[in-house]
Amino acid sequence: MIKKITRRNFLQGVGLSAGGLTLGMQFSVANAATIEDKSFAPDVFVSIADNGQVTIISHRSEMGQGIRSSLPLLVADELEADWNRVTVEQGLGDTKYGSQNTDGSRSVRKNYIKLKQAGATARTMLQQAAAKIWSVPVSEVTIYNHQAKHKSKGMLDFKDLVKVAATLDVPSKDNLTLKTEAQHRYVGKDNMSLLDGKDIVTGRAMYGFDTELPGMKYAVIARPPVVYGKVKSYDDSETLKVPGVIKTVELPALTPPVMFKMLGGVAVIAENTWAAIKGREALKIVWEHGKNASYSTHDHEAVFIKALDDPKETPRVRGDFDAVKKTAHQIISADYHVAGLAHATMEPPAATAQIDGDIVNVWACTQTPQGAQQNVMGTLQMAKEDMANIKINVTLLGGGFGRKSKPDFVAEAAFLAKQTGLPIKVQWTREDEIKHGYYHSPSYQKLEATLDENNAVTGWYHAMVNHPIMSTFNPMAKTAGMVDLGLGDVMYDIPNIKIALGETETFMRIGWVRSVTNINNVFAAGSFTDELASARKLNPKDNLLQLIGKDQHVDLNKDKYAYSNYGENIKDYPADTARLKKVIELVAEKSGWDAKSQKNGLPKGHGIGIAAHRSFLSYVAIVVVVSTEGNKVKIEDIHMAADIGKVVNPDRVRSQLEGAAMFGASIAFYGEVTAKDGVVEQNNFNDYQLVRMHQIPKIHTYLVDSDEKPTGIGEPGVPPFAPALCNALFNATGERYRRLPLKSLTLV
Repeated sequence: MIKKITRRNFLQGVGLSAGGLTLGMQFSVANAATIEDKSFAPDVFVSIADNGQVTIISHRSEMGQGIRSSLPLLVADELEADWNRVTVEQGLGDTKYGSQNTDGSRSVRKNYIKLKQAGATARTMLQQAAAKIWSVPVSEVTIYNHQAKHKSKGMLDFKDLVKVAATLDVPSKDNLTLKTEAQHRYVGKDNMSLLDGKDIVTGRAMYGFDTELPGMKYAVIARPPVVYGKVKSYDDSETLKVPGVIKTVELPALTPPVMFKMLGGVAVIAENTWAAIKGREALKIVWEHGKNASYSTHDHEAVFIKALDDPKETPRVRGDFDAVKKTAHQIISADYHVAGLAHATMEPPAATAQIDGDIVNVWACTQTPQGAQQNVMGTLQMAKEDMANIKINVTLLGGGFGRKSKPDFVAEAAFLAKQTGLPIKVQWTREDEIKHGYYHSPSYQKLEATLDENNAVTGWYHAMVNHPIMSTFNPMAKTAGMVDLGLGDVMYDIPNIKIALGETETFMRIGWVRSVTNINNVFAAGSFTDELASARKLNPKDNLLQLIGKDQHVDLNKDKYAYSNYGENIKDYPADTARLKKVIELVAEKSGWDAKSQKNGLPKGHGIGIAAHRSFLSYVAIVVVVSTEGNKVKIEDIHMAADIGKVVNPDRVRSQLEGAAMFGASIAFYGEVTAKDGVVEQNNFNDYQLVRMHQIPKIHTYLVDSDEKPTGIGEPGVPPFAPALCNALFNATGERYRRLPLKSLTLV
């Protein structure tokens, strides 16, 4: 007998001794997020019911970064709503919200003004409604904390205004008056709670794995071990003998390009997850691996190295590095390697699909609901005009880091629901997620710098090679394009700079991981900067500030370089050296850098390191303090300073910085995905480890008070961590670490 035990059932049982935990409702078609039947909805993001309750739509995906606790603040603050009378609902995948892609650390910067305008629109109309009811000029009415107020007429609650407000014309955006920073009551304040926090810790929060529908069946899939492999033949006779197994379904083989399509393989459909897993184990499949079976990560490293002997492209050039190298007083060089990485989300991908006539309902932990819509449309070969019939219900995500912006798992659920005529939940196991993911490519980087007789840095050369992200969309892509290269460029005031790219074939599914190629680019650049400090006999902080140089806006486009600037106009979001230097000086001050970095400033065996970088338009500087004993390393202290422009939710920003430090430490000590004969060798957290809480000290975070446009924070804390750590290790031991992960060291 197989008894179904859900995650929250387990939590309930565990919590009984502590007074019990409340069970949550499960998702169904009936309670999917919607803003229909509201009394007053002047904007797609906000509506007010006739009882005065405000509903705000969160159209971006919540994956632990707190976006559902942050974006609605912009609406509620402008609306002057009482936060205790606000309900936040998750938006369906729908173009009416604009882009819903929750990646690239752009949710706040892309929606800051738009959401403030949504709140201001509703506030303005409520103000007009009150003026109409009282027969007074609109200028005499103020809106504050869910009420309209007039000096002689008294007060009216929102519930008293909605019917009249619903009859008014919606004002144009040009006629709205937005609050000043000083007028904000929620935005930028430290006392705003995590919206989903209580539900998460009590087991009520609904993740992709928690979706339950009447008559739903469960599916796990035996996927080809090698990308572009396919099923040659299979025998499911033993699988069908497993109690609870219903049937098997073969999925279409993957064809180029990879994009976000299904990998293929054989699905086992069962009454419960355990039966599906045991049924998959009993499958006898003969695979045709294809040409990618010749790929091995270890062997391909030689190809990477050779590729940089003769780089094929030089997309950024300032001055003439080759010429200055010939006459240099001193040349410093170093090579850096970063292993391939998995996303390693706590919740593997999961999606549920139900097809009812022409309507396709999907529940998924997806970062891209509109992308999921398009993927379902293509998988089921639906007409573009039927896109509205695909309903993407976004659950909470147990981590994303870029993996869940690739909705191949949604396509699998839709395909199997269509093939079986049943509601199907596709569940990826941990092993599936590690062995069949989209990976951050391994990389090799070669750096050189030239010094003149006055010890000044006159030239900087940075060559890189990796499996390019564009190979996911174009199998012919062989060099890192602007997607890769535009993530990690230095802002140094060096007269001669040359950036070069090497070519390579791609044998894996390549996809962005938290902070994308900033990870490898900044590890190399940030470490090499510290090596220059040693060569020049300068304090690393002083060396860093000197390389950045004078206060200026760096126009990288002048270096014959089509710099993407994270999709924003460089004039609107300039690369500002003053802001980068400010976070360096702030973190140095708060960490006690000047005293600790001096000789005998730290106990023997201790070291301190610093690194800084601009990414996703934000500026982050990190100081790490370590202690060492033989091959054992302990991280003693972490300090992080960030300038992200206007801050919406300080608590969530600090949490993102803290999480970035832990993510960066995991990459530094453990992160490595390798393939042999085309097959990924790692399986689970036993051989793809993450740092544990006891290995990370208290993390000190400092936010620059800024009136600049808001930028991103989900990713910018990751890139400077590894170089700051390795620079601290050098300071402690005198040994340079140029390869991640740090296999020779043990984090304690």
